[in-house]
Amino acid sequence: MVEASTATAPPARAAKRPSGRPDSLRLLLNNKLATAGLVIFALIVLAALAAPLLPLPDPDVTAPANRLFRPLSEGHLLGTDALGRDILSRLVWGSRVSLAVGISATLIAAFFGSLIGLVAGYAGGRVDTMLMRGIDMVMAFPYILLALAIVAVLGPGLLNALYAIAVVNIPFFARNIRGIALGLSRREFVDAARLSGKSHAQILFIEVLPNVLPVIIITMSTTVGWMILETAGLSFLGLGAQPPQADLGSMLGDGRKILFTAPHVSIIPGVMIFVLVMSINLLGDGVRDVLDPRLKSGALTRPVARTAVMRESVTEDATPSPGAVLDVRGLRTEFHMGREIFRAVSGVDMRLGQGECLGIVGESGSGKSVAAMSIMGLVPTPPGRITGGVALLGGEDLFSVSDERVRQLRGSAVSHVFQDPLSTLHPLFTVGDQLIEAIQAHQPLSKGEATEKAAELLKMVRIPNPAERLKSYPHELSGGMRQRVCIAMALAADAKIIIADEPTTALDVTVQAQVLALLDTLRREKHTGILFITHDFGVVSAICDRVAVMYAGQFVETGTTGEILQSPAHPYTAKLIDCVPVLGQPERRLDAIEGRPPMVNNLPVGCRFAARCPRAQEDCRAAPISLVEFGQGRAVRCIHPLNAEAGHD
Repeated sequence: MVEASTATAPPARAAKRPSGRPDSLRLLLNNKLATAGLVIFALIVLAALAAPLLPLPDPDVTAPANRLFRPLSEGHLLGTDALGRDILSRLVWGSRVSLAVGISATLIAAFFGSLIGLVAGYAGGRVDTMLMRGIDMVMAFPYILLALAIVAVLGPGLLNALYAIAVVNIPFFARNIRGIALGLSRREFVDAARLSGKSHAQILFIEVLPNVLPVIIITMSTTVGWMILETAGLSFLGLGAQPPQADLGSMLGDGRKILFTAPHVSIIPGVMIFVLVMSINLLGDGVRDVLDPRLKSGALTRPVARTAVMRESVTEDATPSPGAVLDVRGLRTEFHMGREIFRAVSGVDMRLGQGECLGIVGESGSGKSVAAMSIMGLVPTPPGRITGGVALLGGEDLFSVSDERVRQLRGSAVSHVFQDPLSTLHPLFTVGDQLIEAIQAHQPLSKGEATEKAAELLKMVRIPNPAERLKSYPHELSGGMRQRVCIAMALAADAKIIIADEPTTALDVTVQAQVLALLDTLRREKHTGILFITHDFGVVSAICDRVAVMYAGQFVETGTTGEILQSPAHPYTAKLIDCVPVLGQPERRLDAIEGRPPMVNNLPVGCRFAARCPRAQEDCRAAPISLVEFGQGRAVRCIHPLNAEAGHD
């Protein structure tokens, strides 16, 4: 009965927890400029929509006796124009007309332009050529001259001005959407849709269009203001709204003749155009941010160059442990997403000596990469922040130094090798250019000297014919060779520490063994410390001296590789080892860990592995479990460890 209640209680609590992820409105309101634009635009729209209900005089009725009244005159808040018409009334009704024309023209241009771009990008070949050459012909003429020509053919009038503005802006949408649709049409999910038997129309409007829709909306939000400005320009020239109808452009045109004698007649509509267009543009920037998938995931602003350090207290003792090149103590890294706090790393200690390889092992999402990236401030802020701990590199606290100092240490003292070399290397530059750039970033070498050193680095990482390989682009190399190039870049400045974040996961077994042997050889020859992140104990056994097993943001066991592999103390470590196949033992049963790790925004009070642990008891769930010594050089976060007698020897 106790077990049943324990199993069902967490889901019940989780169901009541409100989502901490900010909604679209909150993301928009977080941008102060966009909020200001939204407020101003909303006020203008409300005033325009309420124009028939407001106690305003007829905007088209002339009163020569009341001509050119100044602003704040009795009965005329903004004064009158040369024909005695109330400027406030004409401003409200004129804004109504300008908004209607600008929004309508934007919708027309967006519909036809996006349709052309989608079809051209998806179909390709002759269809693409014919459609885009037609777009090129339209773009060959200056847009304002083309709009004037269209109005000249159709005749002056607000509706004709709308058509002209929409037509000249179709290429803008078509070009933008075509480029995106062209890339999407070659993606794997489109190939899968074709294999499922979907028609071209279904693929285009069900698979491709939803991926392009945010770009269309963003383009529209930034185009409405420009459309209103173009409409005002045509009306200013007498080709848009015709007397007595008012819009902002025609009002501006009417006042230009008396600019010096009654400047308010032209200044007021000019200011209105400026305020309206500026508010739409600011709002468009906010809409663009809201539609950014990364910002919707919880970050309210764009990431900065370094992880924010917001420690409640700083340890005064900044002396690293004897023999440690890197000494991290009490590292805590959190992600603040809306009202939720995700404690990705909770009080991690790790020490790395010269020429030593420390392996961090754990399931995906256990906090391995976050802990490693926190060292050099690579966790994106927002939403990430370092809330505790120190990272001592040669006695220097990396969390206290300046941004410039961190930039100098990145790549020179501490280098990273990431999991996917194809996304790490720049696709538009040769590997030689990128290696030379990495070398010259920290060493005052000429281009020739840097090229020679780049070739030496490629030779060091066992790449044949290095002089020719320098001229290759990343896509021309195999996965193993790309990873070797990344390792060479990490060695470009003779770094003291290399952080290898699952560098062999995407490689086949043979290449994986070669990369591991290469890293092992290099760290022994160059005495470089390696922080090796993986989820595979088989890889750990091949290269690591010590191992730290990580679960739900904490180290649950640390010790030498041999001791942990032979006699794991924590049940989680034993489960991970049981998941690794052993050559020559086909009858060995591969175990699996039931359940899933806890959410780091809703961590249990006691042992974080208790819900999945076959040895868990009531005292495991009662209070937090500390990492305690378990023999010499070992530590375990468990009050009922395996082989408990070994820890007391």
